[in-house]
Amino acid sequence: MDRVIYNFDSLPHRQSVVAAPMRRSIYRARRAPQPRIGIIYNPRSHRNKGQDLACTGADSITVEQPRTRDEIAHALAGFARDGIDFLVINGGDGTVRDVLTMGQAVFADRWPAIAVLPKGKTNALNVDIGAPADWSLEGAIEAYTTGHRLVRRPLAVSRVGNEDPAMLGFIFGAGAFTLGIETGQDAHSLGFFNSLAVGATSAWGILQALFGSDRNKWRRGTSMRIAKLPEGEPIARSGHGNRARRHVMLASTLERMPMGIQLFDPASRGIKLAVLDHPRRRLLAALPAVLTGWRPAWLAKAGLHQLGAEGLEIEVTEPVILDGEAFPAGRYRVEQGPELTFVTP
Repeated sequence: MDRVIYNFDSLPHRQSVVAAPMRRSIYRARRAPQPRIGIIYNPRSHRNKGQDLACTGADSITVEQPRTRDEIAHALAGFARDGIDFLVINGGDGTVRDVLTMGQAVFADRWPAIAVLPKGKTNALNVDIGAPADWSLEGAIEAYTTGHRLVRRPLAVSRVGNEDPAMLGFIFGAGAFTLGIETGQDAHSLGFFNSLAVGATSAWGILQALFGSDRNKWRRGTSMRIAKLPEGEPIARSGHGNRARRHVMLASTLERMPMGIQLFDPASRGIKLAVLDHPRRRLLAALPAVLTGWRPAWLAKAGLHQLGAEGLEIEVTEPVILDGEAFPAGRYRVEQGPELTFVTP
């Protein structure tokens, strides 16, 4: 997915899209015996290019191919009027983010069951919920009746002082993570996709930080302030590097990451958070073992903080990333979004 920096002023405003309250919902998508199905098909997604959507043409299935957020909102509103029981998102992580974001005003806290056909370049959400890389529409429709259901809460990311609704996504990051996304585009151009692209990008970033000087963009870090919500307590910081800067920050509500990477503390609840203060070479040399689950007691003192939070606020001087797309530098609140039910085989 190409890196595009979105301007929040270009998103639909509150008079047309009102964010649902960010509270824990007790609603669970029901399992209808003969479900009405709405499909959002993104023809621009990586694995959809040049392909037609295979569809049965049944009266119970409605297919929309929106190309903008406004068109997504209109398509979802039509699905809601039809009373759909099952929403199928045919696209990558960015498509999922846009559909969930625009669906807040439509479904509020009564979302239909959701399936995601992994047609993008990374498809991190599908890695977490266990949908196969070759999952088809027919397989998803069958899984509605015979498959499993998992509940996930996306991140709700909003820019402080901006009235636009929160963006809903699953991986939010800043600092070297933004550089990694840029490098990931190069990996995609070389033919690396999904977990392989994540691995290639991670390895390149570690090598740059390990052998570069502090003038190297992979080592100098980004000016940012991070605090836990609701108390506003700053995230702890070691004494390594410039105290006004952090090397990388990554937050997610996913339970499994691509390639089995174990960057977060498995005991964390709510939003899982990992923050690296400064890329010390000793720590970077140990990072491959850390990413497989090694948790030595000295990690926080060395500058790698792994914790959970109910929410967080971050102020950063460079662009941030939400599900593969860049958004402007600024001050953001990151909270937990609504509970969503995902269908898997």
